[in-house]
Amino acid sequence: MTAPLLAVDGLVKHFVVKRSLLGQPQAVVHAVDGLSFDVGVGETLALVGESGCGKSTVGRLVLRLIEPTAGRVTFEGRDVFGLPSDQLRRFRSRAQLIFQDPYASLNPRMTVADMLGEPLVLHTSLSAADRKLRIRELLGLVGLRRDHVDRYPHEFSGGQRQRIAIARALAGEPKLIVCDEPVSALDVSIRSQVLNLLKDLQQRFGLAYIFISHDLAVVKHIAARIAVMYLGRIVETGPADALFAEPHHPYTQALLSAIPVPSATARRKRRPLPGDPPSPIAPPPGCHLHTRCPHAIEICRHTRPMLTTDAMGHAVACHVWRDIRQSHEGVPPDGGLSPQLRRLIAAFEGQS
Repeated sequence: MTAPLLAVDGLVKHFVVKRSLLGQPQAVVHAVDGLSFDVGVGETLALVGESGCGKSTVGRLVLRLIEPTAGRVTFEGRDVFGLPSDQLRRFRSRAQLIFQDPYASLNPRMTVADMLGEPLVLHTSLSAADRKLRIRELLGLVGLRRDHVDRYPHEFSGGQRQRIAIARALAGEPKLIVCDEPVSALDVSIRSQVLNLLKDLQQRFGLAYIFISHDLAVVKHIAARIAVMYLGRIVETGPADALFAEPHHPYTQALLSAIPVPSATARRKRRPLPGDPPSPIAPPPGCHLHTRCPHAIEICRHTRPMLTTDAMGHAVACHVWRDIRQSHEGVPPDGGLSPQLRRLIAAFEGQS
C-alpha cells in the first residue's frame, strides 16, 4: 500500500483564553480534540462542519502556522513539527494555503508581479528574467492575462483576486494545498469557475487538497473523501458518494438535510438538532453531540465514541451505530447490507 502524502495522528490544539494572576490557565478552548486522518497524493479530502468546529485550525496546524498541544503530522514521511528551520522552508514550498477572503489575503500595496515574485525569490533559484517568465506562466495557468502583472488587487474582481491567490500558492510548486473556504466569499456564478480551475490544476500537477468548507453542495462537487467535524472531533468520514448516499451519524444527517433543493416542488425531509452547540470551552463529556442527539443512550454521556470503519472505508464515531453493526450477523463479504440491517438502520435514522 502506498504511503500517504500527509498523515495526521492524534492532533490536539487548546487555546488558553483566560489565566489567573499566577499565569495558570483558567479557561481553555478545545479547538481540535484528537484528530487522525491522511491524504494521498492527488487526493481531495474535505473537512466540513459548522462554524467554530475547528476546521481552519486543523488547516493551520497541518501547515505548522501554529504549534499543536499534542499529536503528530507527517508530510512525505517527515515529522512536520520536528523540522529544523532550513527544512521547514522547503516544506513551506511543498505545502501552501489559499485563504477565504481573496482581498484580505493580498497586500494592497504590492502589484501582481511583486506578490507572485516573492515566493519565487524565497523558494527557487530562478534569475530575475526567469522569474518574469514564470510569473506570466502562472497567470496563464489561472486564466488571467499577462498584462495583469502591473496591476494592484483593488483593480480586480473577487474571482480574479482568488485566481491570483491560487497562482501565488502554485509558485512554489506544492504537492499539498489547504483550501480554507476558497469560494465562500465569491458570487455564486463565479464559484463553479474557481472550483473547476482547482480540479483542472489538480489533474495537471497531481495536487492534493484539504478542502475546508461548510457548504456541502460545494464539497460534493470537488471532494473524493469527506471528514465531518463537530466540536473539534471527526464524527464521520468516508468516500463522498457513500457519505451523501447513506450518512450514518446523526450530525451528518442533520447537515445533509439542510442542503437546499433546487426545485419548486421537491422537498427534503429536515432533521434539525435541538438546542445550540455547546461551548468549546466546556464541551460535554463522552460524545459531544449527546446533549442534542435524539438517539443518545447512557454510554454516550460518559464515553467518547471511537471511529469504527466498515468494509467500504466508511467510518462513524457513534455508539448506537457501532451497536447496530455488532449486533448484526451475516453481513455479505462485499460489505453489502442485508434487509435486517437496513431495517435497524432505518429505525436508527427515524425513517420507519
